[in-house]
Amino acid sequence: MELSVLCSLLFRMLYIWSMPLRVESLSSEHALYFQFGIKLHNVVDTQIAYSQIEEQEGRTRLPDDYISFVGLLADPRYCGISYLEKEEVRVLLRQDPMFWTYRPLSEMMIHAAADDVRFLLRIYYKMMEKLNQRSLWYLAVRGVLYCRCFCINENDYADWPHIPPIPDNLIIEDNAPEEEILSVLDVPPGKMGRVIGRRGASILSVKESCNAEIFIGGAKGPTDKVFIVGPVKQVRKAEAMLRGKMLDIF
Repeated sequence: MELSVLCSLLFRMLYIWSMPLRVESLSSEHALYFQFGIKLHNVVDTQIAYSQIEEQEGRTRLPDDYISFVGLLADPRYCGISYLEKEEVRVLLRQDPMFWTYRPLSEMMIHAAADDVRFLLRIYYKMMEKLNQRSLWYLAVRGVLYCRCFCINENDYADWPHIPPIPDNLIIEDNAPEEEILSVLDVPPGKMGRVIGRRGASILSVKESCNAEIFIGGAKGPTDKVFIVGPVKQVRKAEAMLRGKMLDIF
């Protein structure tokens, strides 16, 4: 069996039978969709879960708040394990972007790849213990919406898994959560520089003003679009600010 066919079958088994765990980027969803036609769903994003736990425990979330896999492992609330080998691999990868293409795999490569999976389940169970029902709903919704990022299609995601509705017991609360959406904003040719700004200052100002996640495809997705995920009002606010950045001012 050809490797590409085998990989496709394995990915489809993962898609059907399990709950994928994602740690750091949106590129995996994009690659699976365009290479194998797989629409990921039911994905647990550890970045979202981490941010929700931080907010539950009273810590303020900052724009682009981010914790690496190594950071999660080192956090005593989840594993409390030092992962020096991962740092060594990252250094080697920065020195040689083709690092993971070499065969046969070295012992370090095998251990690093296996550890990436081995520790994830432990982190997952620790996080699930801490999340309240509101955060669990938020995690499920953001997982669905993030899976759609970069995966542009012509039917407005009509054939994708549905977005989880707000649970009834959360609707009756005074502070019921707002509906979450994904908006894809087209950027005219030559305007992306204005959206991003010098050293990212322009888009950072939008992120600081809106309670929404903003992603740009770059090397991992469409280069002429901005993806905005968040509560409806915050997404519309971000859209308006980003459109303002694109205007010609004389």
